[in-house]
Amino acid sequence: MKICGFNLPMMSSLIIWAMLWEIVGQLELTFLLPPLTSVFEKMWEIIPTASFLSALGETGRAFIIGTFAAIVIGVPTGVLMGQSIVIDRLLLPWVNMFLSAPLTALVPVLMILFGIGERTVIITTTLFAVWIIVLDARAGVKQINPSLVEMAKSYGASRWTAFHKIYVWAALPEILAGIRIGLIRAVKGVIIGQLLVSIVGFGRLFELYSANFLMEHFWALLLVLFFFAFILAEGLAALERRVEYYASSRS
Repeated sequence: MKICGFNLPMMSSLIIWAMLWEIVGQLELTFLLPPLTSVFEKMWEIIPTASFLSALGETGRAFIIGTFAAIVIGVPTGVLMGQSIVIDRLLLPWVNMFLSAPLTALVPVLMILFGIGERTVIITTTLFAVWIIVLDARAGVKQINPSLVEMAKSYGASRWTAFHKIYVWAALPEILAGIRIGLIRAVKGVIIGQLLVSIVGFGRLFELYSANFLMEHFWALLLVLFFFAFILAEGLAALERRVEYYASSRS
């Protein structure tokens, strides 16, 4: 970021917003926004507690299973859509519809179909993440030069060999980008699922803190989630940069 010709560190905007948050909190303009220093103090208090660790386990389990299912379903589906015009025309309208639809409105339907429990939370998490993974995998395959596939076929490569040795690897930058965005959407999906389906995990803590106006606890938990999502996104972004050469080698 550059201001008045001076280059500022990448985290400068976060520091500025943190300072504004602290000022507003210290002025006590609203009880909804306590000072940031108090939020950090409360964060270090609640992280070692049994209730937080239990909620972390419940939320982490649903997140991992739901995200894994989204990747296992989304990547092959996107690759197949990029390969086949028939499959693409058949599935693309549905993928676009679910990607743009307010998925929160579908949660009551999922509760009727699958009951009130962890299974519905996992399905909700998967639905939040899978569609962007499908579209990005499809976009990556669409960028592949057909001559690569033709060359593989001329050497006797089977459809399965071409699938996992050409399509997946050549589309890897876009696949990782889709997974990165899907992980962020999955964080939102697992919390929404826990709030609406069964009050467990972090959803239970959010409900508890907001109902009792424990705003320092509420913001502390929210910052933990933000930090978790940020670490996931940055980790996958670094991995994307390491495989950028696949994008140049596929054309």
